[in-house]
Amino acid sequence: MNQKKWMLLAVLVIAIAVFYGLDGQQYLNRDFFQELYQDNPALTAGIFFALYVAVTGLSLPGAAILTLVGGAIFGLLPGLLLVSFASTLGATLAFIFSRTLLRDWVENKFSGYLGTINKGVEKDGAFYLATLRLIPAVPFFVINLVMGLTAMRAWTFAWVSQLGMLPGTAVFVNAGVQLGLVEELSFKGILTPGLIASFVLLGIFPWIAKAVMETLRRRRVYSAFQKPKTFDNNLTVIGAGSAGLVSSYIAAAVKAKVSLIEKHKMGGDCLNTGCVPSKALIRSAKMAHYLKRADEFGLEQVAGDVNFRKVMERVQDVIKQVEPHDSIERYSGLGVDCVTGTAKVISPWEVEVDGQRIRTKNIIIASGGRPFVPQLDGLEHIHYYTSDTIWELRENPGRMLVVGGGPIGCELAQAFNRLGVQVTQVDHGSRLLHREDEDVSELVMEQFIHDGVDLRLGYEAQAFRNDNGRQYLEASFQEQIVQIDFDVVLFATGRQANTSNLGLENLGIELTSRGTIAVNDYLQTRFPNIYACGDVAGPYQFTHTAAHQAWFCAVNALFGRFKKFKVDYSVIPWCTFTDPEVARVGLNEQEAQEQGIAYEVTKYGIDDLDRAIADEEARGFVKVLTVPGKDKILGVTIVGYHAGELITEYISAMKHGLGMNKILGTIHIYPTLSEANKFAAGEWKRAHAPEKVLEWVGKYHRWMRR
Repeated sequence: MNQKKWMLLAVLVIAIAVFYGLDGQQYLNRDFFQELYQDNPALTAGIFFALYVAVTGLSLPGAAILTLVGGAIFGLLPGLLLVSFASTLGATLAFIFSRTLLRDWVENKFSGYLGTINKGVEKDGAFYLATLRLIPAVPFFVINLVMGLTAMRAWTFAWVSQLGMLPGTAVFVNAGVQLGLVEELSFKGILTPGLIASFVLLGIFPWIAKAVMETLRRRRVYSAFQKPKTFDNNLTVIGAGSAGLVSSYIAAAVKAKVSLIEKHKMGGDCLNTGCVPSKALIRSAKMAHYLKRADEFGLEQVAGDVNFRKVMERVQDVIKQVEPHDSIERYSGLGVDCVTGTAKVISPWEVEVDGQRIRTKNIIIASGGRPFVPQLDGLEHIHYYTSDTIWELRENPGRMLVVGGGPIGCELAQAFNRLGVQVTQVDHGSRLLHREDEDVSELVMEQFIHDGVDLRLGYEAQAFRNDNGRQYLEASFQEQIVQIDFDVVLFATGRQANTSNLGLENLGIELTSRGTIAVNDYLQTRFPNIYACGDVAGPYQFTHTAAHQAWFCAVNALFGRFKKFKVDYSVIPWCTFTDPEVARVGLNEQEAQEQGIAYEVTKYGIDDLDRAIADEEARGFVKVLTVPGKDKILGVTIVGYHAGELITEYISAMKHGLGMNKILGTIHIYPTLSEANKFAAGEWKRAHAPEKVLEWVGKYHRWMRR
């Protein structure tokens, strides 16, 4: 530590010691200063100023009381001047102390505020600080300390704090003035119009400040655009996937005029290339697998090869059967104006579709996502598919190389393998489904190996080669280059948001580091009337999450002037439809460990479940994380047959605050798979049995037998 830091530390320690040594808190009252003020006003003002600086500079409690005392003793204008400059000086000292001496302590103590404030400072700087000062959502002493860790200059911090705190200081000082005028502590003495008005102003000031800042923010972002005098629509939705369909449905249901724009196919990825076709394929693959397992059920092995073309055509038939649910005809009948074409946002209130402009009060961007394809050397010389294009297959491709070990890669690798395709699955990680716990990955990998999938884990794809028709991947494995032959490649390496060609860059709408549209807790972009939801917004890329977000977008867009709702991600479930299925809601063990959250684990093996044994599906487990010593559920992972259905009970429990005791006390039908949930709760109960009470109960029963 250099000499400057040692000096500052010494000053800080001495100041705290003097304050508490002299019992500084005894001076935080009106009587002390009132007596002193009558004898020597100038000295009183000096002592008050120094004490205020000490309290705020040392981040001690009492600043609010001193502000009221200042108004009561010195009056409105002198009190305002004293408090305003003293609070700014003290806040700046706290800022400097934090930056110079207290960095580690502040980072540990206020880490929850640090990230949020850092983002705000990077984005808006002085304006963000002014907002924090005007709207006291964060304690002022925390702002002082956390701001010291940002890149903001001390001078900027000082003058913005001076101006930002001035209105609120004036309200508090005025309340102090009114308190100073109270002559007797009686109902009549306190209930004066001036005092009542002051406290009413204290209560509504945060709302006034919030409205003022919101107005200023709107003027800033909209200043470069001319707002239309009239509008064609209440809402315009870009993209007819799950998020867009739900948004437009809600708008039409509440009689708003809404246009839904889609350049390709209604239903988006879920209907055409995602959930519906993949689940149809998985079902066919499961039936083929059951035929091979006939002997397990006491049946003769049924001979017969998979008709690959018929399977893939069945997938298209399923899409056609579901298609009417998301069709133009249906949504037009609901009152939605369905527009086919390419949309571009040209102003906060105008969307252009193939040269035609729609003037709209609000916009929801629900343009979805697309598969990510890594740009590896030689890619242009080989035949590859993605989860969007794999449905073009009609003939068994022979050898399929699946690149990616996430949910999509695992689902499709296993399905095609069970349909007779020779599958090699490559991933750079050490295990499949790396976001799940290790015991989950192990169970899935065991099944894949049993099915005959050639797993190549820890392989890093380097380049593709095509030598006279021989196609192969060059991958690094344990510092060696390995060649893996294939006939076709399926990329399942994640998805990226569809944000290009929408006009976002012309409006300055920001993207996150993941390439999704940056939105706030209300799903608004930098323009309060432009929202984003679904895959284009993240953070979850699930159909059911897109629909969940769509409700918030539509309601906030149409009724936000009365009440806005923050999107709720507290209970987000998902399922990977491998065999066994992997379903999860809330935390798993590795996430709890990464976040430093204490937990207890309860695990029930489904191999002990009667119905699973009868169905020859006796594998997997239910794993529940709970708060230590309590039955509150933090998260659940289920691996096994129909795990996606079983986990619904835990989703409801977490959503409505029900614990393991409630699940244990619920009757479950015998014999069903859902009994696994009750048995898991029973395992938790056994681990938390009241041993002392049971010991006394045992003594009671022994006494009763005499």
